Amino acid sequence: MNSKRVLIAGDSIAGSTLAFWLNKYSSDETLVERSPSQISGGQNIDVRDAAFKVFERMGIAKEILAANTGELGIQFIDDKNRIRASFPANGADRFTGEMEIIRGDLVNILYDHTKNNVKYLFGKYITALDDNDMRVKVTYSDGEQADFDLVIAADGVRSKTRELMFGNEAELKYIGIYNVYLTISKTHTDTNWAKWYNAQRSRVILLRPDKDGSTRASFSFLSPDNNYQEFPREEQKKFLIAKLTGAGWEAPRLSKAIADSDDFYFDGVSQVKAPRWSKGRFAMIGDAAYCPTPISGMGTSLAIIGAYVLAGELSQTEDYSKAFGSFEKKLRPFVKSVQSLPPGAPWIVHPKSKWGVNILNTLAGAIASDFINGISKIFKGKPAAKQKTILCCLIINVWVFENFN
Repeated sequence: MNSKRVLIAGDSIAGSTLAFWLNKYSSDETLVERSPSQISGGQNIDVRDAAFKVFERMGIAKEILAANTGELGIQFIDDKNRIRASFPANGADRFTGEMEIIRGDLVNILYDHTKNNVKYLFGKYITALDDNDMRVKVTYSDGEQADFDLVIAADGVRSKTRELMFGNEAELKYIGIYNVYLTISKTHTDTNWAKWYNAQRSRVILLRPDKDGSTRASFSFLSPDNNYQEFPREEQKKFLIAKLTGAGWEAPRLSKAIADSDDFYFDGVSQVKAPRWSKGRFAMIGDAAYCPTPISGMGTSLAIIGAYVLAGELSQTEDYSKAFGSFEKKLRPFVKSVQSLPPGAPWIVHPKSKWGVNILNTLAGAIASDFINGISKIFKGKPAAKQKTILCCLIINVWVFENFN
């Protein structure tokens, strides 16, 4: 690929990874981000499998591992603060990834490795795009205009750049759950274990450690799609505090933190289903193109892999349309598999009744037990169909108790 002027919208993991690799292939990149400065904070994310290999090839894997949150694993907690199940980070059924890192820390590492070669524009965003076949004329929020050969959207699930490129083609498939994320002060009750707590009425509180002496918290609940994320901030606070009322465990602490904070993220959880990922000189990657939701555990890895594949395809040919087509052909089957959520997700981990909560905690304890791990070793390598049958039986048991008790 001869040097092309490429504009990337979004200082995201996908955006910065793409900028890194395009620069390796002699491209001229600009990255535009509406936030006034480098993004920091955020929640725990993990990097898995092929994405880990991409970071190794970038030479930053050790640096990312050094920024690990130190999470030892995850524990299921009941309403009496008893540990009902523990899944260590190094266990066979681990929830904690090898590369467990705060999102902002990863973005900052990527920024440090691209800032000398990539032009970053903070505090502005794209308001208009004109693809005239020869180039793309871009208009920014401050009125400035510039020309680029290609424009790539990497600015998240509710991407405004995607709308400018494709209109309303992409479907945001709401999966039935709302989530709020925030950082709270660490107390003596917090440890280096993540703690998962289920409350009646399909509510979940999750507390996770970081390396900065604070605690990353999230609160999720099942709900119809009522556009709560569009409420004014103060209305969101009142709604979330009311939703936490009576939940028990650390709910009062979380309610106070929400009341005192404006730095929280609240949204419905949705997958992005787009019929195409490119159009003319436009393309999109990461959550803007194919968000699988946090439930998949693969959103970050998918963003990294997608950026790597797209950069590789663009490096192989001067025909950007051919590169875009090859990128989608190679990646879409993988995206489809990742977006196929486990049976019963998300309601199976958000039981509505006391019976359901007790059953979930009991099942988690059984799965984490030495006995079950021993049985798992005996049956290791059994067909996937048999594993799915066992999982479906567990789901049916939860459903029966939820609906008939």
